Amino acid sequence: MGAADVIYYTFHIQELRSIVQWKIWHHPVHERDPEKESVSLRVCFEFLDQTSRSFSAVIQELHPELLVPIALFYLILRGLDTIEDDMTIPIEKKDPLLRDFHTINEKEGWSFNGSGPDEKDRELLVQFHYVTEEYRKIKPVYREIINDITRKMGAGMADYCNKAAEGKAGVETVEEYDEYCYYVAGLVGHGLTQLFIESGLANAALKDRPELQKSMGLFLQKTNVIRDIKEDWDDKRRFWPREIWSKYVDNFEDLLKPANQEAALNCSSEMVLNSLNHADECLFYLAGLKEQSVFNFAAIPQAMAIATLALVFRNPDIFKKNVKMTKGSACQTMLDSTQNLSKVCEVFRKFVRHIHKKNTPKDPNFLKISIACGKVEQFIESIFPSQNPQALVRQEAPETEEQKKEREEAKWDIIYMLMFVMGALFILSVIMLGIAWFVGARFDLAITELKDGNWRSLGKDHAQKMAAKYDRGEL
Repeated sequence: MGAADVIYYTFHIQELRSIVQWKIWHHPVHERDPEKESVSLRVCFEFLDQTSRSFSAVIQELHPELLVPIALFYLILRGLDTIEDDMTIPIEKKDPLLRDFHTINEKEGWSFNGSGPDEKDRELLVQFHYVTEEYRKIKPVYREIINDITRKMGAGMADYCNKAAEGKAGVETVEEYDEYCYYVAGLVGHGLTQLFIESGLANAALKDRPELQKSMGLFLQKTNVIRDIKEDWDDKRRFWPREIWSKYVDNFEDLLKPANQEAALNCSSEMVLNSLNHADECLFYLAGLKEQSVFNFAAIPQAMAIATLALVFRNPDIFKKNVKMTKGSACQTMLDSTQNLSKVCEVFRKFVRHIHKKNTPKDPNFLKISIACGKVEQFIESIFPSQNPQALVRQEAPETEEQKKEREEAKWDIIYMLMFVMGALFILSVIMLGIAWFVGARFDLAITELKDGNWRSLGKDHAQKMAAKYDRGEL
C-alpha cells in the first residue's frame, strides 16, 4: 500500500473496514489442496494467478468437481485470447491457429513461442503443454464441452481478425457488437452453464434458457468495453459500434477530445443503456445455481459489473484513463454478493439507483435509462417484495397473551440491563474516588471552589493562587 492509498483510506474508513472484513471474515466454501496435486496442475494454477488474480481467487474456491475443469477452461480460452490480441502475429499464421486451437488441447507436448516479446501472457503459450496434459485427465464430458466452446470462439475471433486485416477493425452495427460480445464472452456463459449442469450443481432448466446464459457473458463484456475505451483506442482498437457513436460525433476519436465532453457522455450513456438491458436476466440466471461456491463464482463478476457500470456512467474520466473500482469498494461488493440471491439483488438495486441518481434530463437517453433502471427494480421486487405479506399479517393480527408476555419480559430485560450498567458505573466511581482520597486528594478544596461558582478549570495561575490560599505553612 503506497502513500496515496494511506491518505485515501484515512478519509474512507468504511472502505478500509471492508478490506479488513474480506481478509479476516471471508471463508472459502471449498479450499484447494496443492499438496494433493501433480506438478503440472500446480503449474497451471500458477499461470491462473499470473493471468487473472480476480478470477483465480473465485475459481480456486469452487467445488472440487469443477475446480480443475473450469481452471483449465479459463487457461485454454486465455491462450486463445492471447493469440487473437497479439498484433505481431501475421494474419496468415493467426487465422489457422485460432480456427484449429480446439485440436491443440488433445496434442501432447504442444507449445507456442511465436508471440511477441511484450505480450503479457506469452509464457502461458510457451508452457501450454502443462495445460494440455491436465486437460486430457478430466472427464470426457467436460472435455467435450470445453472443446466445443473453444472451436466456436476460435472461429469467431478468426473472422474478426480477418475483418481487421482488411481495414474493417471497428464494429459497425449494434448487431455486430452483440455478435462480437457473444463470441468472446457469451459462449463462455454457455460453456460454464453446461459444466454446472453436468456436475449436478445447477438447475437443469437453465439449459433451456440460452438467452439467460448469453446475457451473463454479454453483461460482463459490454461493461468492460465501456470502461476500456481509452485503453482500447491506445491499442488501435474500437469496439463501440458506429451505429451508436455516430449519433454524437463525426469521428470516433472525437469522443476523446475535451471539447466534445457532453456529446461523449451522452454517447457513453447509450452504451450503458445497452449493457443495462441484460441486468435482470443475469439475476434470473443466478436463481438457478444450487451450490454456494458455484453461486459465488457466477455472482461476484456480475455484482462487480453492475458496480462498474454505475462508476462509468456519465463519468468523463473514462475518456482519459482506465477507470476502476477502489479495492475497498470491490471488497464490500464481494462481501455483499457471496451470501444469497437476495443480497445480490440488493447490490444490483443499490447501483441501479446510483445510475438513476446520476441520470440527467439533458441526456437524450434520459427516459430510456430511467425505464431500464425501473425494469431492474421491478424484477427484484417481483422475486423479493419489499412489502412482506407475512410481516403485514403479523402487524394486522391481534397480539396474543404469549406475545404480550414476551414483550413484557423483553422490557424488563432492558430495565435490568440499564440498572446493572448504572450500578457498575456507581461502584467504579466510588472506588476511584476512594483511591483518590486515600492518596491525598483534597475534596474539601474542590467543594469550596464549587460553592464559589467555579465550575470549570481556570488554568495554572488560578491553581497556584488556590495552593497559596490554603497553605497552612505546616512544611
